Amino acid sequence: MLKARDIMTSEVHTVSMQTSVEELARLFVKTGVSAMPVVDDEGMLQGIVTETDLVAQDKPLHIPTVVSLFDWVVYLESEDRFAEQVKKMTARQVREICTTDVATCSPDEPVSKIVGLMLEKGIHIVPVVEDGKLLGIVARLDIIRSMEL
Repeated sequence: MLKARDIMTSEVHTVSMQTSVEELARLFVKTGVSAMPVVDDEGMLQGIVTETDLVAQDKPLHIPTVVSLFDWVVYLESEDRFAEQVKKMTARQVREICTTDVATCSPDEPVSKIVGLMLEKGIHIVPVVEDGKLLGIVARLDIIRSMEL
């Protein structure tokens, strides 16, 4: 049975929380990858950032619907969601747009379970970590390559 360590990509392009969104855009173009793990100076996984996170900065801002009742303003939608949209649209660093709640696997995770995780979470890459340290990633292409083995 194949495991993550058997198919993972070990040489991974990464960024830090302090990487600017401009540099991130350059890295996506230069490397041709669509997602990068976010790591600290010791290689510990902090999150993941995708091209979708980056292009979301250019989406139109949806202003929440409000109702004014006497001296009160009642939001019909979440104020927090609106604040989060504004934060992402004005982001200057990766820390402001990356996902920090990342689905990961261990190097000994069976490939079948990684596929299940990808399908369940709707994700395209799974970082492989051991004691919080990034060892590599398993991407859809890695899984497809493993089918030839």
